[in-house]
Amino acid sequence: MDPIIVLAILIGLIIVGFPIFLALGLSGLAGLYMARGSLAFFFAPTSLFGQLNAFELIALPLFILMGNLLGATPVGASLFTAAVRWLNWLRGSLAISSVGASAMFGAVSGVSLAGVAAVGSIAVPQMLQRGYSRSLAAGAVVSAGALAMLIPPSVPFIIYGAVSSVSVADLFIGGIVPGIVLAFALSLFIYIRVRLNPEEAPASQERFTWKERWASLANIWHAALLVVAVLGSIYSGLATPSEAAGIGAGGAFLIATLIFRSLSWRKFLEVLATTARISGAILLIIGCAKIFGDYLNMVRVPQLLTEALTATGLPAWAILVAVMLLLILLGMIVDAVSLIVVTTPVLLPLVTALGYDPLWFGIVMVLNLEIAVVTPPVGLNLYALRGVCPELSVEEIIKSALPFVAVQFLVLMLFVFFPGLSLWLPGLM
Repeated sequence: MDPIIVLAILIGLIIVGFPIFLALGLSGLAGLYMARGSLAFFFAPTSLFGQLNAFELIALPLFILMGNLLGATPVGASLFTAAVRWLNWLRGSLAISSVGASAMFGAVSGVSLAGVAAVGSIAVPQMLQRGYSRSLAAGAVVSAGALAMLIPPSVPFIIYGAVSSVSVADLFIGGIVPGIVLAFALSLFIYIRVRLNPEEAPASQERFTWKERWASLANIWHAALLVVAVLGSIYSGLATPSEAAGIGAGGAFLIATLIFRSLSWRKFLEVLATTARISGAILLIIGCAKIFGDYLNMVRVPQLLTEALTATGLPAWAILVAVMLLLILLGMIVDAVSLIVVTTPVLLPLVTALGYDPLWFGIVMVLNLEIAVVTPPVGLNLYALRGVCPELSVEEIIKSALPFVAVQFLVLMLFVFFPGLSLWLPGLM
């Protein structure tokens, strides 16, 4: 009965408008008090500090800083320009270029919102100006922006690694294949859609020479070099993810100051303030969620859930599909960070009891989050695109995202039913 009361407290606090970290912390503290009395006031701060006192979490603010520094440069526009010049022979090339640019920007930032803002502010106006349908323009950008969550370096992977004790380096490697597959699937969907409905994407009249195509790479070589430096240092074993994050932040600072010269002191202070605000909010959620998670473990909620579901006799795949659908529904009302830190301690014991790898579960969970950030009412990518493209209404953006969500769901199911697809690359390292 106590867990039901604690869950009711959590939901009630969220409904009345409490910040998610306070709702998690207070409901977890209430549960600990019901279970252990005044010892709860010792357990709660110990849980919070123990969760945040992890070396792996140093990577979190550094990768966020890297993404914000690059967001202050024309890197997003340069990536889009390069993609357009190389893909303009395809029908729907501007929309497909948005996917490619978002994937590349994700590889140098790891922050979904930054990708939507950087690419969307350039791509959507150009598509609308060239006669693309508003639905295709908005849907391509808002869904592709989520690729930053999956393609390393990925902030959600860092958070999952801290909560589950799975290697962040292995998660980064494991996210490469699903990221490429999802980017290809979105691009293929766009191509098929515009072939069936040519009026959604008029054929491009522009022609670029090979010289112009190669010249476009001159503005993105430094971003590609940064990706190689960050990920290469991790995969080669020369640096931990936290150390590589420092390399990335330092490299992004040099790109912003020496190459693009787009970082004034005022802008730099704004980037630092934004990074501190985002990092602080995420770390507070992680710490307070640990209080809530420790209470659930103390009263054996994960174990009881595992025993109840395995006793039903349902096949493992049916239970997994139910878990995925639950995560999708929760993702519509809970932000990505909270979803990871709250559900992982509950669902991971169930998944491992079914014989699945915790590394694989982290990958499919982040694939789930890709859907969460483009579904209302808490789909942050929807509002990020609305912020940089005021000519689009939120309702338009939501409707445009739905077909792309279907594609994302199909890719999710592919990796749910074939776990080896996401595990073979980490197995080679």
